Amino acid sequence: MIQRHTCDNGLRIVTERIPSVRSVALGIWVGTGSKYESDVNNGISHFLEHMFFKGTATRSAKEIAETFDEIGGNVNAFTSKEYTCYYARVLDQHAPIALDVLSDMYFHSVFDAEELEKEKNVVIEEISMYEDTPDDLVHDLIAKASYGNHPLGYTILGTEDVLRSLKRDDLQRYVDQRYLPSNTVITVAGNFEDSLIEDIQKRFSVFQRSSTFPTLTTPDFAADVIFQQKKTEQAHLCISLPGFKVGHKDTYSLILLNNVLGGSMSSRLFQEIREERGLAYSVYSYHSSYKEAGTFTVYTGTAQEQVGQVFDIVSQVLRDVADHGITDKELNKGKEQLKGSLMLSLESTNSRMSRLGKNELLLERHLNLDEVLAKIDSVTHETVLSVAQQLFRSKLAMAMVSPLEGFPSNIKNDILL
Repeated sequence: MIQRHTCDNGLRIVTERIPSVRSVALGIWVGTGSKYESDVNNGISHFLEHMFFKGTATRSAKEIAETFDEIGGNVNAFTSKEYTCYYARVLDQHAPIALDVLSDMYFHSVFDAEELEKEKNVVIEEISMYEDTPDDLVHDLIAKASYGNHPLGYTILGTEDVLRSLKRDDLQRYVDQRYLPSNTVITVAGNFEDSLIEDIQKRFSVFQRSSTFPTLTTPDFAADVIFQQKKTEQAHLCISLPGFKVGHKDTYSLILLNNVLGGSMSSRLFQEIREERGLAYSVYSYHSSYKEAGTFTVYTGTAQEQVGQVFDIVSQVLRDVADHGITDKELNKGKEQLKGSLMLSLESTNSRMSRLGKNELLLERHLNLDEVLAKIDSVTHETVLSVAQQLFRSKLAMAMVSPLEGFPSNIKNDILL
């Protein structure tokens, strides 16, 4: 059973007890990411994520790592456009140790000047590695092409110039503005004792910090076209269309539609482009939902001389589903695939902990398993067709990383109109 508690200072604790396992996954979720940055500090959320592991008032970076190695646990973190998460997964008997270290990092990280400069170089190398990976880079470009100058179009990693300019005071100011009790959620999933939750309340319910949240506008879909020439073996192409924001009533119809189009090995795009024609090794689609907006994206990597042909196939598949919908077999198979992936994910305490954090931060509500299954079962041919017609009658945002000198002449962003 999922239980939710709000402390007097606004901090939320969400738990799910699973007595049948011997592990505990614990996460500290902060509602901040690249979406809440500006062009002068883009990348600071992700950089802070790194710096929280670089030492506290009582622990060095090495001691933080050694603590989890000694108990056979895992500790890590990640930053997205809308949230940052620090998490650990340990044996149930070691949950108090994990909480002690994570809370120490949250409250007492020192952002040492020497460590700060070293970690700048680490993150700059991470940016370089990312830019050397064209099938990753193109996804940053498609976000920019979809959202234009809105912060949702910012890269999570930021830029070298911004990182070089960051000072300790900048990090502390950002923590004071965004790492607020009202903007923090603690999630726990697994086999834990009541004393662990009492310890969380004791540590996190007393701190006070407040700030004014920035007001973000809903972005218009930019439908821009971005090309980056790069010496690569393949052309890496992304196309995006407007999608749905978090909590939209037709979300599950879109999830199923994505599954049919490019979310599995039996999907239309995978079968047509890879299996039937052998034009690509990697082709898939995905839907990204945020509080203000969403996008539906198709990616493929193919030989530069084939990219025009692949684009024609993708546009034809999208047009066909918008005209005729999906088959009975696709509808039923899609529902079973979604149910299967949901049920399998519930076997992981880490997955359950993540579900709790994302749902609390983005939706502020939690559906039980029966409610989710009912929403999947409620998807019909008509709802899927309606979603396809809403989404696939728009100009495209397009991004490509390729050794070519530009897009082939047949690749146009008004192809679906």
